[in-house]
Amino acid sequence: MIGSIIAFLFGSIIGSFLNVCIHRMPTGESVVWPSSHCPHCKKRIPAYDNIPFISFLMLGGKCRFCKIGISLRYPLVELLTAVMFVILFRRYGLSYDFFCYVVFTCGLIIATFIDIPHRIIPDEISVGGLIIGFILVSVKGFNFNPFSFSFKPMLNSLLGILIGGGIIYLTGYIFDLVYFKLLKRPPIQGETESMGGGDVKLLAMCGAFLGWQKAVLTFFLAPFFGAVIGIINLVTKKDHTIPYGPFLSLAALISLFWGNGLIEFFIGR
Repeated sequence: MIGSIIAFLFGSIIGSFLNVCIHRMPTGESVVWPSSHCPHCKKRIPAYDNIPFISFLMLGGKCRFCKIGISLRYPLVELLTAVMFVILFRRYGLSYDFFCYVVFTCGLIIATFIDIPHRIIPDEISVGGLIIGFILVSVKGFNFNPFSFSFKPMLNSLLGILIGGGIIYLTGYIFDLVYFKLLKRPPIQGETESMGGGDVKLLAMCGAFLGWQKAVLTFFLAPFFGAVIGIINLVTKKDHTIPYGPFLSLAALISLFWGNGLIEFFIGR
């Protein structure tokens, strides 16, 4: 119980930093300098106004200085991150896997909340996460024994990168070839490709952490979540495009927690 409380508190603090990344990365700003400030009046936010959840409630969801409303995204990201820390802690304990998947989950949260409004996934998250994931998973090959190394985790991560990124790139390429060139359909709203490069790199990052089997599972799960939102978006807004990163992220988390059982189920079928 105490461990879960500590994980929740620590996760909420990390979530506060993730909010900084989500706000600044799309504009190319540094995530470490300057210090936290109101995006409207640019006033520096004092430490007592930067406490996760509590400050938002105490300020009534408004900036202390300009009184402009603070986006609900800030407490939402803090809460989501804190909850994910607790879930990961309860599953893996204070272990190396806990550390690896905390890094992975934080990357998915940042990618999701940037992709929704901006329709981009920064390379710092996808490519940077891919490299970090490959390194972290490869270290598992030592199995806490510096005199013995197994190449199996490294190979699984490398295959996850290649197959994860490759399968989604190939699918998008084939669709675009058939839809735009063979069927000669005109692009809608200036779209020239069905699958963005950010999505390709994000699934490659997922493969680095999860391995090739769960990367493939993520690829097949994501459309089920995206289809419902896509239909609603098409009917209400007449827009066929949706940010795909959030659905890849959700599918990746499902693969992380329940992937082994799902893979066994489908193979059995």
